[in-house]
Amino acid sequence: MPSDDADAPPAAAAVPPRGAGRVLYLVHDLGDSAVARRVAMLESAGAEVTLAGFVRDGAPPERAAIVLGRTRNGRLAARSLAVGRALAGLRGRLAAVREPDLILARNLEMLALARRARALWGGRPGLVYEVLDIHRVMLGGGLRPRALRWLERRLAAPADCLVTSSPAFVRVYFRGLGQIAPETAIVLAENRPFLPDGYRAPPAGPGDGGDGPVRIGWFGILRCRASLDALAALTARHPGRFRVTLAGRPAPDVLPDFHAVVAACPDIAFLGPYRSPGDLPALYGACDLAWLIDRYEAGGNSEWLLPNRLYEGCLHGAVPVALAGTECARLTGALGIGVTVGDLSAAGLERALAGLDRPALARLRREVLAVDPATWHMDRAGASAFMAAIAARRRPAAPDAPALPGLEAAR
Repeated sequence: MPSDDADAPPAAAAVPPRGAGRVLYLVHDLGDSAVARRVAMLESAGAEVTLAGFVRDGAPPERAAIVLGRTRNGRLAARSLAVGRALAGLRGRLAAVREPDLILARNLEMLALARRARALWGGRPGLVYEVLDIHRVMLGGGLRPRALRWLERRLAAPADCLVTSSPAFVRVYFRGLGQIAPETAIVLAENRPFLPDGYRAPPAGPGDGGDGPVRIGWFGILRCRASLDALAALTARHPGRFRVTLAGRPAPDVLPDFHAVVAACPDIAFLGPYRSPGDLPALYGACDLAWLIDRYEAGGNSEWLLPNRLYEGCLHGAVPVALAGTECARLTGALGIGVTVGDLSAAGLERALAGLDRPALARLRREVLAVDPATWHMDRAGASAFMAAIAARRRPAAPDAPALPGLEAAR
């Protein structure tokens, strides 16, 4: 297919930084609460945000948005077709949108749409690629992962900036595998809660745990079979010694028996979904330990991710529990906080948790609360710094290609 770059004039040698007053934010799931938090960050920094993307599994958008289509979790082929249809109709969908200063694309399929949208405006908007997870389909030596990595390199080649949430993603994947151009800037945006109105420190004491059980909280997207089984086995072996609270959204495709497992365990309770950040103080305030372990994508994303629950838990004084060898354990170890579990076997869990009496938990909590709170959350100043970082133009502007050949090659 002919490229829109074919008749482009020679690019200028350099382009001065431009403001990003108008941002077109392209997302794969309009119902994702993390999208709403990112939009709130951008708007607090003065950006005028137009949100566009897909409705997934019937979850409605949390704010006004341009709906580009509907997709479902875990259906890569269907998602590719949906993106292809959106590419074909993108000009009409964006007809009423003023030319943005910046296009922010959340995930690979949105980067394809961002390339096409950028071409509609003559290649003038800045292009930022946001990746907060490395999906397992991108990894390995098979034909499909190699094709998808080729597609990602092609689509990301003109990006001004990469936004990602963990240094390990950069070290192992983006720089390690050469997935972005050497001249592409990198902005680390950790999964910290956005608290524009300031931070209120939790109480320094151990909360209301008293002499009762050790309270473990596992919150967020609940998708780890190994964690659910390990926690169920732990409570079964030590009745009354540990109390596990679950909250958030269980993944039915991974844990179809989630509710049955919970119902069979007297010391495990599921509270259902919650709202962030409003419900976080109550959730974590009722916990001694924050369970960070997620083996859903063991050997890849699970090793490298720094999840929301790390920042949310520590912000509210819960002691993090991380698995040895992961980026989570590297960070908590560097900060001198938390509990590190060697493995999820019965013996491994008991070695890590058996000695946690009330004095030990109080000491661990004091160590967490001694860390600078700015480590765990973002405020308005941080949002403004983030906006300035992604708005800085580092590459010459030029007309962009619609990227359709790459999509076809990856199917």
